[in-house]
Amino acid sequence: MNFLDIKTDFAFKKVFGSDESKDLLISFLNSVIEFDQQQIITDLTIVDPYSIPLLKGMKDTFVDVKAELSDNTQVIIEMQVLNHEGFEKRVLYNAAKNYSLQLKKGDAYHLLNPVIALTITDFILFKNSDEMINNFKLLEKNHFIQYSDDIELIFIELPKFHKTEEELISIQDKWLYFIKNAGNLDYMPKNLNQELQRAFNIANEANLSQEELELQHKKKDWIYIQKSSIELATKTGLQQGLEQGLEQGLERGLEQGLEKGLEQGLERGLEQGLERGLEQGLEKGLEQGEWQEKLKIIENADRMGLSMQTIIELTGLDEEKIRLLLKK
Repeated sequence: MNFLDIKTDFAFKKVFGSDESKDLLISFLNSVIEFDQQQIITDLTIVDPYSIPLLKGMKDTFVDVKAELSDNTQVIIEMQVLNHEGFEKRVLYNAAKNYSLQLKKGDAYHLLNPVIALTITDFILFKNSDEMINNFKLLEKNHFIQYSDDIELIFIELPKFHKTEEELISIQDKWLYFIKNAGNLDYMPKNLNQELQRAFNIANEANLSQEELELQHKKKDWIYIQKSSIELATKTGLQQGLEQGLEQGLERGLEQGLEKGLEQGLERGLEQGLERGLEQGLEKGLEQGEWQEKLKIIENADRMGLSMQTIIELTGLDEEKIRLLLKK
Protein backbone atom coordinates (compact mmCIF):
# COMPACT_ATOMS: atom_id res chain seq x y z
CA MET A 1 0.00 0.00 0.00
CA ASN A 2 1.47 3.37 -1.04
CA PHE A 3 0.11 6.79 -0.12
CA LEU A 4 0.57 10.23 -1.62
CA ASP A 5 2.93 12.68 -0.02
CA ILE A 6 0.30 15.08 1.33
CA LYS A 7 2.84 17.91 1.37
CA THR A 8 2.76 18.13 -2.44
CA ASP A 9 0.30 20.56 -3.98
CA PHE A 10 -2.24 18.43 -5.76
CA ALA A 11 -2.20 15.68 -3.06
CA PHE A 12 -2.98 18.24 -0.35
CA LYS A 13 -5.77 19.73 -2.43
CA LYS A 14 -7.13 16.34 -3.43
CA VAL A 15 -7.53 15.37 0.24
CA PHE A 16 -8.78 18.68 1.62
CA GLY A 17 -9.99 20.68 -1.37
CA SER A 18 -12.79 18.66 -2.97
CA ASP A 19 -16.52 19.02 -2.31
CA GLU A 20 -16.72 15.33 -1.48
CA SER A 21 -14.17 15.65 1.31
CA LYS A 22 -15.21 18.90 2.96
CA ASP A 23 -16.00 16.97 6.17
CA LEU A 24 -12.27 16.11 6.28
CA LEU A 25 -11.38 19.79 6.03
CA ILE A 26 -13.90 20.64 8.77
CA SER A 27 -12.39 18.00 11.05
CA PHE A 28 -8.84 19.19 10.35
CA LEU A 29 -9.63 22.90 10.87
CA ASN A 30 -11.50 22.26 14.12
CA SER A 31 -8.47 20.31 15.39
CA VAL A 32 -5.85 23.01 14.77
CA ILE A 33 -7.76 26.31 15.16
CA GLU A 34 -8.79 27.38 18.66
CA PHE A 35 -12.45 28.27 18.28
CA ASP A 36 -14.93 29.05 21.03
CA GLN A 37 -17.58 26.39 21.44
CA GLN A 38 -20.04 28.61 19.58
CA GLN A 39 -17.59 29.03 16.68
CA ILE A 40 -16.72 25.39 15.96
CA ILE A 41 -17.07 24.80 12.22
CA THR A 42 -20.17 22.85 11.28
CA ASP A 43 -20.25 23.65 7.59
CA LEU A 44 -18.15 25.36 4.91
CA THR A 45 -17.98 25.93 1.20
CA ILE A 46 -14.76 25.07 -0.65
CA VAL A 47 -13.74 27.79 -3.10
CA ASP A 48 -12.15 26.55 -6.35
CA PRO A 49 -12.56 22.80 -5.67
CA TYR A 50 -9.88 20.27 -6.64
CA SER A 51 -9.38 19.40 -10.28
CA ILE A 52 -6.43 17.72 -12.00
CA PRO A 53 -4.02 20.53 -12.90
CA LEU A 54 -2.17 20.70 -16.19
CA LEU A 55 1.33 19.23 -16.36
CA LYS A 56 3.08 22.52 -17.03
CA GLY A 57 5.69 24.65 -15.27
CA MET A 58 6.06 23.65 -11.64
CA LYS A 59 7.32 26.92 -10.24
CA ASP A 60 4.92 26.87 -7.26
CA THR A 61 6.17 25.33 -4.02
CA PHE A 62 2.89 25.90 -2.21
CA VAL A 63 -0.78 25.12 -2.61
CA ASP A 64 -3.74 26.82 -1.02
CA VAL A 65 -7.22 25.61 -0.26
CA LYS A 66 -9.82 28.31 0.25
CA ALA A 67 -13.03 27.84 2.17
CA GLU A 68 -15.86 30.02 3.44
CA LEU A 69 -17.38 29.13 6.80
CA SER A 70 -21.04 29.33 7.61
CA ASP A 71 -20.47 32.71 9.36
CA ASN A 72 -18.78 34.02 6.17
CA THR A 73 -15.28 33.84 7.65
CA GLN A 74 -12.73 33.26 4.89
CA VAL A 75 -10.12 30.55 5.52
CA ILE A 76 -6.98 30.14 3.43
CA ILE A 77 -5.06 26.91 4.07
CA GLU A 78 -1.57 26.80 2.56
CA MET A 79 0.98 23.98 2.47
CA GLN A 80 4.53 25.30 1.88
CA VAL A 81 7.41 22.87 1.28
CA LEU A 82 10.29 25.30 0.62
CA ASN A 83 11.25 28.47 2.41
CA HIS A 84 12.14 31.56 0.40
CA GLU A 85 12.99 35.21 0.95
CA GLY A 86 9.91 37.26 1.84
CA PHE A 87 7.79 34.18 2.65
CA GLU A 88 6.25 35.61 5.84
CA LYS A 89 5.43 38.89 4.07
CA ARG A 90 3.74 36.97 1.25
CA VAL A 91 1.51 35.17 3.78
CA LEU A 92 0.48 38.48 5.33
CA TYR A 93 0.00 40.05 1.90
CA ASN A 94 -2.28 37.22 0.73
CA ALA A 95 -4.36 37.44 3.90
CA ALA A 96 -4.71 41.22 3.57
CA LYS A 97 -5.53 40.92 -0.12
CA ASN A 98 -8.29 38.37 0.51
CA TYR A 99 -9.62 40.66 3.23
CA SER A 100 -9.73 43.79 1.06
CA LEU A 101 -11.05 42.10 -2.08
CA GLN A 102 -14.32 41.30 -0.32
CA LEU A 103 -15.51 44.87 -0.85
CA LYS A 104 -16.68 46.25 -4.14
CA LYS A 105 -16.66 49.97 -4.89
CA GLY A 106 -19.12 51.75 -2.64
CA ASP A 107 -19.54 48.87 -0.15
CA ALA A 108 -19.53 49.70 3.56
CA TYR A 109 -16.58 48.54 5.67
CA HIS A 110 -18.79 46.72 8.15
CA LEU A 111 -19.45 44.15 5.41
CA LEU A 112 -15.88 42.84 5.67
CA ASN A 113 -15.64 39.31 7.04
CA PRO A 114 -12.73 37.85 9.03
CA VAL A 115 -9.89 36.05 7.24
CA ILE A 116 -7.91 33.20 8.76
CA ALA A 117 -4.64 32.31 7.02
CA LEU A 118 -3.52 28.84 8.11
CA THR A 119 -0.02 28.05 6.85
CA ILE A 120 1.61 24.63 7.22
CA THR A 121 5.36 24.60 6.60
CA ASP A 122 7.69 21.68 5.95
CA PHE A 123 10.57 23.69 7.45
CA ILE A 124 11.39 25.53 10.67
CA LEU A 125 10.10 29.09 10.42
CA PHE A 126 10.40 30.40 13.99
CA LYS A 127 13.77 29.22 15.28
CA ASN A 128 13.35 31.05 18.59
CA SER A 129 10.13 29.22 19.47
CA ASP A 130 9.59 25.60 20.49
CA GLU A 131 5.86 25.87 19.83
CA MET A 132 4.65 23.88 16.85
CA ILE A 133 1.59 26.11 16.30
CA ASN A 134 1.96 29.90 16.52
CA ASN A 135 -1.06 32.21 16.33
CA PHE A 136 -0.93 35.94 15.46
CA LYS A 137 -3.62 38.60 15.86
CA LEU A 138 -3.65 42.40 16.01
CA LEU A 139 -3.03 43.37 19.65
CA GLU A 140 -2.16 46.53 21.58
CA LYS A 141 1.59 46.63 22.13
CA ASN A 142 1.85 47.03 25.90
CA HIS A 143 -1.36 45.67 27.41
CA PHE A 144 -2.25 43.00 24.80
CA ILE A 145 -5.69 44.47 24.21
CA GLN A 146 -7.21 42.90 21.12
CA TYR A 147 -7.92 45.53 18.49
CA SER A 148 -9.36 43.24 15.85
CA ASP A 149 -9.25 39.56 15.01
CA ASP A 150 -10.48 40.09 11.46
CA ILE A 151 -7.07 38.91 10.15
CA GLU A 152 -5.58 35.92 11.96
CA LEU A 153 -2.35 34.19 10.97
CA ILE A 154 -1.71 30.63 12.12
CA PHE A 155 1.54 28.77 11.38
CA ILE A 156 2.09 25.02 11.85
CA GLU A 157 5.71 23.87 11.55
CA LEU A 158 5.73 20.15 10.71
CA PRO A 159 9.42 19.53 11.62
CA LYS A 160 8.50 20.36 15.24
CA PHE A 161 5.96 17.50 15.28
CA HIS A 162 7.80 14.41 16.60
CA LYS A 163 5.06 12.08 17.86
CA THR A 164 5.13 8.43 16.82
CA GLU A 165 2.08 6.39 15.86
CA GLU A 166 1.88 4.98 19.40
CA GLU A 167 1.84 8.49 20.88
CA LEU A 168 -1.10 9.78 18.82
CA ILE A 169 -3.93 10.70 21.17
CA SER A 170 -5.83 13.75 19.96
CA ILE A 171 -7.45 14.26 16.56
CA GLN A 172 -4.92 17.06 16.01
CA ASP A 173 -2.05 14.60 16.53
CA LYS A 174 -3.52 12.22 13.98
CA TRP A 175 -4.11 14.86 11.31
CA LEU A 176 -0.60 16.27 11.62
CA TYR A 177 0.87 12.75 11.61
CA PHE A 178 -1.10 12.04 8.44
CA ILE A 179 0.10 15.19 6.65
CA LYS A 180 3.73 14.74 7.69
CA ASN A 181 4.15 10.97 7.29
CA ALA A 182 1.54 9.52 4.89
CA GLY A 183 3.97 9.58 1.97
CA ASN A 184 6.41 7.34 3.89
CA LEU A 185 3.88 4.74 5.07
CA ASP A 186 2.96 1.42 3.46
CA TYR A 187 0.05 0.69 5.79
CA MET A 188 -2.88 2.52 7.38
CA PRO A 189 -2.33 3.27 11.09
CA LYS A 190 -4.77 1.86 13.63
CA ASN A 191 -7.23 3.72 15.87
CA LEU A 192 -8.25 6.26 13.24
CA ASN A 193 -11.64 7.92 13.18
CA GLN A 194 -13.85 7.85 10.10
CA GLU A 195 -12.44 11.07 8.61
CA LEU A 196 -8.80 9.92 8.92
CA GLN A 197 -9.62 6.55 7.35
CA ARG A 198 -11.24 8.31 4.42
CA ALA A 199 -8.25 10.65 4.10
CA PHE A 200 -5.89 7.66 3.84
CA ASN A 201 -8.16 6.05 1.27
CA ILE A 202 -8.17 9.22 -0.85
CA ALA A 203 -4.37 9.36 -0.58
CA ASN A 204 -3.98 5.69 -1.52
CA GLU A 205 -2.15 5.65 -4.87
CA ALA A 206 -4.17 2.60 -5.90
CA ASN A 207 -7.22 4.85 -6.12
CA LEU A 208 -5.58 7.43 -8.41
CA SER A 209 -5.76 7.72 -12.17
CA GLN A 210 -2.63 7.34 -14.28
CA GLU A 211 -2.68 11.09 -14.95
CA GLU A 212 -2.80 11.87 -11.24
CA LEU A 213 0.05 9.47 -10.48
CA GLU A 214 2.18 10.98 -13.22
CA LEU A 215 1.60 14.47 -11.85
CA GLN A 216 2.39 13.37 -8.30
CA HIS A 217 5.67 11.71 -9.30
CA LYS A 218 6.74 14.67 -11.41
CA LYS A 219 5.94 17.05 -8.58
CA LYS A 220 7.89 15.01 -6.03
CA ASP A 221 10.90 14.88 -8.37
CA TRP A 222 10.68 18.63 -8.94
CA ILE A 223 10.55 19.37 -5.20
CA TYR A 224 13.50 17.00 -4.62
CA ILE A 225 15.53 18.84 -7.27
CA GLN A 226 14.67 22.22 -5.71
CA LYS A 227 15.68 21.05 -2.23
CA SER A 228 18.90 19.52 -3.57
CA SER A 229 19.71 22.75 -5.41
CA ILE A 230 19.25 24.75 -2.23
CA GLU A 231 21.45 22.31 -0.26
CA LEU A 232 24.14 22.42 -2.96
CA ALA A 233 24.04 26.23 -3.05
CA THR A 234 24.35 26.31 0.75
CA LYS A 235 27.32 23.91 0.76
CA THR A 236 28.98 25.82 -2.08
CA GLY A 237 28.46 29.11 -0.27
CA LEU A 238 29.91 27.69 2.94
CA GLN A 239 32.92 26.30 1.09
CA GLN A 240 33.53 29.58 -0.73
CA GLY A 241 33.13 31.47 2.53
CA LEU A 242 35.59 29.13 4.24
CA GLU A 243 38.14 29.52 1.45
CA GLN A 244 37.73 33.29 1.34
CA GLY A 245 37.94 33.50 5.12
CA LEU A 246 41.08 31.34 5.14
CA GLU A 247 42.68 33.48 2.43
CA GLN A 248 41.83 36.72 4.21
CA GLY A 249 42.99 35.22 7.48
CA LEU A 250 46.34 34.27 5.99
CA GLU A 251 46.77 37.74 4.49
CA ARG A 252 45.86 39.39 7.76
CA GLY A 253 48.10 36.97 9.63
CA LEU A 254 51.03 37.79 7.38
CA GLU A 255 50.41 41.52 7.83
CA GLN A 256 50.17 41.20 11.59
CA GLY A 257 53.19 38.87 11.63
CA LEU A 258 55.22 41.34 9.59
CA GLU A 259 54.17 44.23 11.82
CA LYS A 260 54.97 42.23 14.92
CA GLY A 261 58.26 41.05 13.44
CA LEU A 262 59.30 44.59 12.55
CA GLU A 263 58.33 45.82 15.99
CA GLN A 264 60.20 43.04 17.75
CA GLY A 265 63.13 43.42 15.35
CA LEU A 266 63.29 47.14 16.07
CA GLU A 267 63.16 46.56 19.81
CA ARG A 268 65.79 43.83 19.64
CA GLY A 269 67.95 45.89 17.26
CA LEU A 270 67.72 48.88 19.56
CA GLU A 271 68.62 46.75 22.54
CA GLN A 272 71.52 45.10 20.74
CA GLY A 273 72.58 48.49 19.31
CA LEU A 274 72.72 49.97 22.79
CA GLU A 275 74.71 47.02 24.06
CA ARG A 276 77.09 47.20 21.12
CA GLY A 277 77.37 50.97 21.45
CA LEU A 278 78.26 50.64 25.11
CA GLU A 279 80.84 48.02 24.31
CA GLN A 280 82.36 50.05 21.50
CA GLY A 281 82.24 53.20 23.60
CA LEU A 282 83.99 51.43 26.42
CA GLU A 283 86.60 50.03 24.07
CA LYS A 284 87.08 53.42 22.50
CA GLY A 285 87.38 55.03 25.88
CA LEU A 286 89.94 52.48 26.97
CA GLU A 287 91.90 52.96 23.79
CA GLN A 288 91.89 56.74 24.22
CA GLY A 289 92.93 56.37 27.86
CA GLU A 290 95.86 54.13 26.94
CA TRP A 291 96.94 56.52 24.18
CA GLN A 292 96.95 59.44 26.59
CA GLU A 293 99.21 57.45 28.93
CA LYS A 294 101.60 56.70 26.07
CA LEU A 295 101.76 60.40 25.10
CA LYS A 296 102.56 61.38 28.70
CA ILE A 297 105.49 58.93 28.76
CA ILE A 298 106.87 60.28 25.47
CA GLU A 299 106.38 63.92 26.47
CA ASN A 300 108.16 63.43 29.83
CA ALA A 301 110.92 61.08 28.58
CA ASP A 302 113.63 63.75 28.60
CA ARG A 303 112.66 65.01 32.01
CA MET A 304 112.59 61.48 33.35
CA GLY A 305 115.82 60.55 31.54
CA LEU A 306 114.26 57.62 29.65
CA SER A 307 116.22 56.00 26.85
CA MET A 308 114.65 55.26 23.49
CA GLN A 309 114.60 51.54 24.25
CA THR A 310 112.77 52.13 27.54
CA ILE A 311 110.20 54.32 25.81
CA ILE A 312 109.62 51.61 23.17
CA GLU A 313 109.08 48.98 25.89
CA LEU A 314 106.69 51.20 27.89
CA THR A 315 104.54 52.41 24.99
CA GLY A 316 104.75 49.50 22.60
CA LEU A 317 105.37 51.95 19.76
CA ASP A 318 108.21 51.71 17.27
CA GLU A 319 111.09 54.25 17.28
CA GLU A 320 109.91 56.02 14.11
CA LYS A 321 106.46 56.75 15.52
CA ILE A 322 107.95 57.90 18.83
CA ARG A 323 110.29 60.38 17.10
CA LEU A 324 107.30 61.76 15.06
CA LEU A 325 105.34 62.33 18.28
CA LEU A 326 108.37 64.02 19.93
CA LYS A 327 108.51 66.57 17.10
CA LYS A 328 104.85 67.68 17.64
